[in-house]
Amino acid sequence: MPKTAIKIGPKDNGRRMSLADFEFAEGEPGYLYELSRGVITVMDVPGRRHPAQYNAVRRQLNAYDLANPGRIDTIAGGGECKLLVGEPESERHPDFSLYRTPMPPEGNLWAIWIPDLVIEIVSPGSEHRDYVEKREEYLRLGVREYWIIDHARGEMLVLRRSHDQWVERVIRPPQVYRTRLLPGLKFDLAAVFAAADQVEE
Repeated sequence: MPKTAIKIGPKDNGRRMSLADFEFAEGEPGYLYELSRGVITVMDVPGRRHPAQYNAVRRQLNAYDLANPGRIDTIAGGGECKLLVGEPESERHPDFSLYRTPMPPEGNLWAIWIPDLVIEIVSPGSEHRDYVEKREEYLRLGVREYWIIDHARGEMLVLRRSHDQWVERVIRPPQVYRTRLLPGLKFDLAAVFAAADQVEE
């Protein structure tokens, strides 16, 4: 007999839950949910600046993908993938997960298909998750690069894997960022922040 899905909502913020239960829980619409080290985190849908930046990032990644067929297999948004981190019991939904290899045909897809690049756009209230918790978890999972785009700080923190630790680099406009993962990409952070500046939060 199939297991009945657990229903969660805003009142469950801070509630402890196992990753096994959370993975198939049904969230009340209108909110975003993550499992942060065994604790449910309920988030409001971000304001206007987040989607403006999201679209500016997406356009650059899509343009690169179209100009360089075969370099990227999948560009997934937060609602299109999840990263399961078994040890601290976390389920993450990055703003972008970029996979250079095809999805495996068998097994628990989200436990074994690890993105090469993860991008998070910082929103008010997400700073600790993005800079502390996810930094540790994405390293543990095997992510090769993690970009943290922070409009409030006016910079992007790039974390690049070197063996079992992150090497940090801070990018500020008008610098562009080039990565060995995507030869030829010139990521324009200024364009991302300009998109945020054009809208009111």
